[in-house]
Amino acid sequence: MRNKYALVFVAAWLLLLAGCAGVKTAPPTAATTMGAAAPEVQAQQQQPGEAATIEQPPLQAVPSSAMSGNRAVIALLDRAQSDTASGQRETAGASLERALRIEPRNPWLWLELAQVRLAQGQYAQAITLANKSNSFAGKQRRVQAENWQVIAKARVAQGDTAGAEQAFKFAAELAQQARAEAERNSSFW
Repeated sequence: MRNKYALVFVAAWLLLLAGCAGVKTAPPTAATTMGAAAPEVQAQQQQPGEAATIEQPPLQAVPSSAMSGNRAVIALLDRAQSDTASGQRETAGASLERALRIEPRNPWLWLELAQVRLAQGQYAQAITLANKSNSFAGKQRRVQAENWQVIAKARVAQGDTAGAEQAFKFAAELAQQARAEAERNSSFW
């Protein structure tokens, strides 16, 4: 009997992910995270001594319900995302910190907070938060790739070109792995 419920749960979860794969959003902001189709990361031609510039297609948003099953966390995450969209980054950070008190091991929440800190220009803290998110991400390639994007952007802002290029490479590799996993999962059903 348990196996039937587990199979129904897995099927419903995969359908939810498949339904989210077609949603497109604006270019990435602090309120967006990587969707099932991760972006291709391409370094443009650069002059010696210049920071790497990266061209990316728009990222797909991950619905709040896929980031947590806790209603209070979802409400706080939704509030943080709307506050970020309206430019109220301090309020967004406070909402995310409250959500993290409820789910301190949720890598999506740490990623969202890292993106807010990046947008605020707090680059060292953004890197620390993205690394913390990676420590909880396990095999979630999408969140890991987005964390490395945050790290790379913070390193560019800090003037660490070599570190940024390495982080962008990690992000691209993880994004490719996330795409491959998503394709395997979608073709399975």
